[in-house]
Amino acid sequence: MKRRLGVFCLILLLSVLALAGCQPQAPVEEAVTIRMGALTGPTAMGMAYLMEQDETGDTANDYDFTLAGSADVLTPLLIQGELDMAAIPANLAAVLYQRTEGALQVVAVNTLGVLYIVEMGDTVQSVADLAGKTIYATGKGSVPEYTLRSILESQGLNPDTDVDIQWKSEPAEVVAQLAQGGGVAMLPQPYVSAAQLQLGNSLRQALSLTEVWSSQTEDSQLITGVLVAQRSFLESHPEAVARFLEEYHASMDYVNNNIPEAAQLMEKFEITKASVAERAIPACNISYLDGTNMKTALSGYLEVLYAQNPQAVGGALPDDAFYYLAK
Repeated sequence: MKRRLGVFCLILLLSVLALAGCQPQAPVEEAVTIRMGALTGPTAMGMAYLMEQDETGDTANDYDFTLAGSADVLTPLLIQGELDMAAIPANLAAVLYQRTEGALQVVAVNTLGVLYIVEMGDTVQSVADLAGKTIYATGKGSVPEYTLRSILESQGLNPDTDVDIQWKSEPAEVVAQLAQGGGVAMLPQPYVSAAQLQLGNSLRQALSLTEVWSSQTEDSQLITGVLVAQRSFLESHPEAVARFLEEYHASMDYVNNNIPEAAQLMEKFEITKASVAERAIPACNISYLDGTNMKTALSGYLEVLYAQNPQAVGGALPDDAFYYLAK
């Protein structure tokens, strides 16, 4: 009886295993190569560890990175479909969404604000202290100007009469002006850190415009960079995208928590010099936001830009289809 029972159990076990083997299994997507673009500077800094892992073969996907010093290089590659994803300025993402008739979606925020008020002295403790001052800056007719004007107006200052904004063509001119005559300037990171290395600690980081922005608005954040992707790629490779987002988020965490090592990687991959990066990383607000948090923060920010100049976001605010909300 015991022997028969043992045989019966064995047959039953084999039957169960056979049935399990016949069950349809969900296909597992193989690793894909993602053609990734990024701009040298803050929008690429969070990728440094991901780039290192890709080089050593320790990533779930394969990556083909294209780094550029100007968005003008990445824009045609995105429009022509030669990049699957790219880290670009937040407002440019909205512009390209309009130009491509929705072919691109924003997947995540990667960098919050990087604009700072700096001065050779100790006279500016709040936005109100800018009244009557000359502010040297770059970015006339673009996001830095719209950001500065919005913040000044929110604090009751008229940008055209209460301050004297002197626009320069590039940050190096602003730094030269500070070196010659002191004063106040608006500069982005990592140029602030580069200027401090050049001018010493007499150049003080007086105000973080990101903190000022957050204190005056409830539903938006000052945002510099986002990650966009081809809608067709997102739809064709959802598993690869999910794996990428995990690795991308982990790369940002590594950069923020291992600053000296991350700075060396940034110099290795020609994102920025290690000496500048090590000083700049804590002030670059490298941050990961996706899903509804990304949509809330970014949509509120784009609304402020739209109010300043509709063309800054492509002439119209993006609709809900602009935001990639993975299920």
